[in-house]
Amino acid sequence: MAKTLYTIYVIELSKRVFTDNAKFRNANPQFNGVLECLYVGMTSKTPKERFLQHKTGHRNKKGYKISANIVEKYGTYLRPSLFNHIDPFFTRAEALKAEEQIALELRREGYAVWFN
Repeated sequence: MAKTLYTIYVIELSKRVFTDNAKFRNANPQFNGVLECLYVGMTSKTPKERFLQHKTGHRNKKGYKISANIVEKYGTYLRPSLFNHIDPFFTRAEALKAEEQIALELRREGYAVWFN
């Protein structure tokens, strides 16, 4: 059986998220409005499948919502140029750590970034 791989993905968010959402604004005090607002996540699905799950408010078989409200409301499209160069991870733990590191790196570059 094939081992599950975890992929990092990046979604561009509407800049409205910065004015509408205080939590997002507070998480990104460095943001100067020049670059985009982003969401960084990790998935065992394809980034396209995961983006569609976010946008449709997807719930898993147990009925738990697995989409991020911020992406459901403000997500515009995937940004492959920001994640295609990142190799998949073999464990969920590695992917979660990488998700945070990548999000913080993008934030240092001047993007406003949300990640879970």
